[in-house]
Amino acid sequence: MTIALDILVLVAYFGIILWIGLSQRSKSASMEGFALGNREIAWWAVLASILAAEISAGTFFGAPGEGYALRNFTYVQLIVGYLLARIIVSAVFIPAYYRHGVVSIYEFLGQRFGPVTRRASSAVFLVTRVLASGTRLWVPTIILVLLWNLANPSRNLTTMEEFLLTAGALLFVTLATTVYTAIGGIRAVIWTDVLQIGVLVCALGFSLLFLLSHIPGGWEGAKTMLTGEKDLLVWDWGTKDGAGFWVNVKSVLEQEYTVWAAFIGSTFVTLATHGTDQDMVQRMLTARNKNQSALATILSGVADIPITFVVLGIGILLYVYYQQNPDTLLPTNEAGVISSNKVFPHFILTQMPPGLRGLVLAGVLATTMGSLSTALNSLATSYVRDFHFRWFGEPTTDQGKVRVLRFGTILFATLLILVALSTAWVVLHHPKLRILPIILGIFGYTYGSLLGIFMVGLFTKNRGSDKGNVVAMVLGFLVVAYLSGLDLDVARLFGASGLGRPHWMPVIEFPWRIFFGTTVTFVVALCFPASQSREPSNVS
Repeated sequence: MTIALDILVLVAYFGIILWIGLSQRSKSASMEGFALGNREIAWWAVLASILAAEISAGTFFGAPGEGYALRNFTYVQLIVGYLLARIIVSAVFIPAYYRHGVVSIYEFLGQRFGPVTRRASSAVFLVTRVLASGTRLWVPTIILVLLWNLANPSRNLTTMEEFLLTAGALLFVTLATTVYTAIGGIRAVIWTDVLQIGVLVCALGFSLLFLLSHIPGGWEGAKTMLTGEKDLLVWDWGTKDGAGFWVNVKSVLEQEYTVWAAFIGSTFVTLATHGTDQDMVQRMLTARNKNQSALATILSGVADIPITFVVLGIGILLYVYYQQNPDTLLPTNEAGVISSNKVFPHFILTQMPPGLRGLVLAGVLATTMGSLSTALNSLATSYVRDFHFRWFGEPTTDQGKVRVLRFGTILFATLLILVALSTAWVVLHHPKLRILPIILGIFGYTYGSLLGIFMVGLFTKNRGSDKGNVVAMVLGFLVVAYLSGLDLDVARLFGASGLGRPHWMPVIEFPWRIFFGTTVTFVVALCFPASQSREPSNVS
């Protein structure tokens, strides 16, 4: 396996990324500059940054894995909700944040309700984002393990050796990303994202064309081998002919990719991730005004459509390719079943020519570093604005404030590494786990509570109290945890039984968790009248 050209491509990539990040130091010497780029970033750069944040390494490998496992495009249905939610976020959420001039979006909740709601919401974000970003971080290390196994076919890595190799890769990627994020702030994040999304699109495009050129007859030839009942399906209602109403409702709630999940579940998911998550909203607030921010947000949803079709198409074509070209070296799990998560990286390493292989590997790193850098910046910003200044006092100079933000960046880099290593350990011992449901599922337990409180703040004037909101958030989490079967999962770890569940009650899938969490939180919060007159909500 000739890798000299691949290494050259990767070294050049790292060099350019670090140069871009470090070049932004002089423009990130204040709180506004470090956290929001002084609100002067061009809309097209914000758009690229939003895409880079959405398309993590989990998506880069996980979405082709979904295409390979399911052999259809039903995952793309969720794009409908992505677009609907972006329109609502652009019309309601973003104008409110600009009007209130917030840096951490949880400051809006502080103005609307009080300090308890602000810090409770910020804490939910910090914990959830650390867990979600940490689980993404281990994904690109899959390719290093495969590279080792291919170079040493007579001796595969033991579980501990694979874990140690993963740890080394995590440290390298995280430290490199932390350097330019801590020095260059949000400007470094966004301008490196512009390069990274370009590399990613090229990598995906070359992968798709390369696969099509190696399948006889191209796409038409591939379709002759995809004749299953749900092969190439795009829309799936998830219902069963002749079944009763509740049976069909239960069936829909227990499926990940259906039309109902697209129009309802996915809309609430995106309202939460793009309207109440500091990680995503912070880059939106770097635009020059609310109109440019809205333009970038909506167009990023439009751009998601072809990208999602491409990554799923790659997975489907991989299935066809390996049906025509069996490979005994394809990675399998403990049951001897081919691991869908590892098929695409295996193909990259074994079939792509040097140079092109390096470009795709750079694309993997681009997705990882892009999502990691913005997570570090947003985590540091929320922690410093919502907690650190309250606990330790706010420095009087811009230099002192930025120094604290850089400390926060390093602190959360350490926490993300710990979560990533824990995730890698779990997945190594449970190889049947699928990547996308893990990543998306984490948000589902908590972000419904966040969205419910933000909706009370945005759409009502005199409902929701500072302490009552916390009660509503806790109840929203508990309901979602029970409906999702979290009690059963925890009980299994300790060899016990769950809380008990009627046979008719569904165990809801991840697209529905935020919907139920939002509904419960919103309804409960409405039961508490506002304790005092505060800043007006979005309702005039």
